[in-house]
Amino acid sequence: MLKTDKTKAELALLKSQINPHFFFNTLNNIYGLVVEKSEQAPEVVLKLSDMMRYTIYKGKEDVVPLEDEINYLKNYIELHKIRYQKKVEIVFTHEVHECIMVAPLLFINLLENAFKHGVEEMRKNAFVRINMQSKGKQLLCTIENSFDERESNYSKGIGLENLKKRLDHLYPGRHQLIVEKKEFIYKVQLNLEIL
Repeated sequence: MLKTDKTKAELALLKSQINPHFFFNTLNNIYGLVVEKSEQAPEVVLKLSDMMRYTIYKGKEDVVPLEDEINYLKNYIELHKIRYQKKVEIVFTHEVHECIMVAPLLFINLLENAFKHGVEEMRKNAFVRINMQSKGKQLLCTIENSFDERESNYSKGIGLENLKKRLDHLYPGRHQLIVEKKEFIYKVQLNLEIL
């Protein structure tokens, strides 16, 4: 029982570390939009509010519908589209079974990294491509992004290590996280076996 309580406490701590820097950065972006008197400011506030609500309430759950996770990622992508003054190709495709349940906030760190360490540093030809699909009991999520080797600050930060620990707790022996970095493309693939 003590071991279970310790595991739950560690998972709660790992979840709590997920999004603070994203919310802080988005608030800074909202400030910039307000200063510019941008018409987009109210839309950004609403999307951020939806994301915070999801993080606070759904983030506490053991599992959530995959569809909710997908909508959360779509909101995140929309916030980035509003922010960028440059052209960034962003493609999110998904073919998944409606009934799949997953641990909340599993994919956001991977997507955050694609933007933060990849396309934000690029001046042109920037892209982020996300593909999510399910086959039987397997869920596969692949995220690819461009990056500039000279500008990139890809490093092993807390986000990826946090995710690895959560996966070990939540999907022991039922996950695979593959990271590849080559020729200006960073690719992360997360395979989950769903019960």
